[in-house]
Amino acid sequence: MTGTSRTTRRTDSHPDLADPRVGAPFFSAWRVGAPLRQRRSVEAVAAAWERRPWPADDLLGYHVYTGHDASTLLHYSQWASEQAYEAFARTRRQERVDEIDTAVPDIERLGLTRYRHYRSRGPADRGGRTPGCIVIVDVEFEGPDSARQHAWVDAVFEALANEPAPHPGGISAHFHLSTDGTRVLNYAEWDSAQSHLDALSAPGDGIGSATALWERVQTWPGLKSTTVSRYDHALGLVPD
Repeated sequence: MTGTSRTTRRTDSHPDLADPRVGAPFFSAWRVGAPLRQRRSVEAVAAAWERRPWPADDLLGYHVYTGHDASTLLHYSQWASEQAYEAFARTRRQERVDEIDTAVPDIERLGLTRYRHYRSRGPADRGGRTPGCIVIVDVEFEGPDSARQHAWVDAVFEALANEPAPHPGGISAHFHLSTDGTRVLNYAEWDSAQSHLDALSAPGDGIGSATALWERVQTWPGLKSTTVSRYDHALGLVPD
């Protein structure tokens, strides 16, 4: 891990999920229990980070999202490598955790999953639009199989390319493969939560229309579960 004397600053800008410098994107979730505790937890994270120098040149950004379930937080960190994260975890993570836990006791940390970015769909500049809602689609398979992860995402892209009625509210989709071979995470940007709800209520099972290509995606051998959650971008932290 490369040391740094740079300061930490907040940003309202959404992260670039397809940034080629990000070699180790990590996602994790906290259950905090109520909207007020969501807000307090976000502010506690901000305070714990802003009072300290940016921990590593190899950390490109750290973003926190509040769940529309009014109970959870999603964390997304953009590391250049897993080794850089491990160095941070050994030397600089615990002091931040302790400060946050003092400010907001009894946070339930649901675990961190390590991913690699695989494929993205949508204009690099988001078509000039600002996401109003982040939709996380978490797909779990029965056991590790890297080839299956890749093939399933490729099938989704084929279904998207042949979608007869794409919803205009969708901005982008960024597919990540877990390093243990068992999960796929799609970080999808929408212009609003209502647009996503409208797309879900359209004919078909999920976002896609009732086509053979989407049925293939939804009945993929070994597909264990699919969870869809909506979030708001609440905090961005980057080096200054």
